Amino acid sequence: MMLPTSDVREERQPQRATLWRLRTRTLEFARRPLLMGVVNVTPDSFSDGGQFFRGRGAIPQAAIEYALQLVAEGADILDIGGESTRPYADRVTADEELERVIPVVEALAEQTNVPISIDTSKAAVAKFAVEAGAEIINDVTGLSGDSEMINVALATGAGICAMHMQGTPQTMQDDPQYDDVVKEIYGYLAERRDALLAAGIVAERICLDPGIGFGKTHQHNFTLMAYCNRFHALGCPLLVGHSRKGFLAQLLGDKQADRTAVTVGCALALAAHGVQVIRVHDVRSVHEALLAFEASGGIDGEETLLAE
Repeated sequence: MMLPTSDVREERQPQRATLWRLRTRTLEFARRPLLMGVVNVTPDSFSDGGQFFRGRGAIPQAAIEYALQLVAEGADILDIGGESTRPYADRVTADEELERVIPVVEALAEQTNVPISIDTSKAAVAKFAVEAGAEIINDVTGLSGDSEMINVALATGAGICAMHMQGTPQTMQDDPQYDDVVKEIYGYLAERRDALLAAGIVAERICLDPGIGFGKTHQHNFTLMAYCNRFHALGCPLLVGHSRKGFLAQLLGDKQADRTAVTVGCALALAAHGVQVIRVHDVRSVHEALLAFEASGGIDGEETLLAE
């Protein structure tokens, strides 16, 4: 597969961000990326919709137990979401989203020390989730979809992840177009970073996500991952969420194929590019692959061997 050459230029050799300040703690990054485990408390997410959702008023015990299982398998962060952002997904109200996620966040905050992320674009959901114990606000709109989200981020002191998305979940895959996907998304993330800094959010709290699968074609996604090391020049940790997405099935030529192996393969490439956080469903498989990749010099290359 030929990759187009992006004309993004770096004034200096990119230096990876080494930490991410959350609400009550700081994550420090070694060479091996941290894994963000996905817990969707939804009936309609693209990969596991309905698996951990038992309807309104039901105790979300399955979601809680699954999240704890992910921790045992190697998750460094738990990302809890109550609204699907798959292509053409229906929106849900803030009340419904709160009913889905707050019991899960509360229970996990009591039962594990792993930091919890709330995957939401609604300021009210973010506020109550942080009060319930979440450390991170993970917003697919780059904190631009709700005018109160930046204020919530400021007031709570949570770590934030700002993602790029072309359009909305209802429109993003209609016909995504870019002249230079790396350059344009780099520019967007730089603008969002600067807007957040201008609003008073300190740089160490900001993580950036190029938004794999959110308003991108099959080729756009692979190009972004191939050139993602260039985003280190933005000075913030990078989060990439490619796990199980449709472009991986397109690569295999089979929509029904198991996507675990291709998810793992991409995770290894992202690790080699120095990505600090990888958001995945298959935590055990990716964790074990990264352990082997690191042990065999795949992340640091000769530096690992020379250090021994």
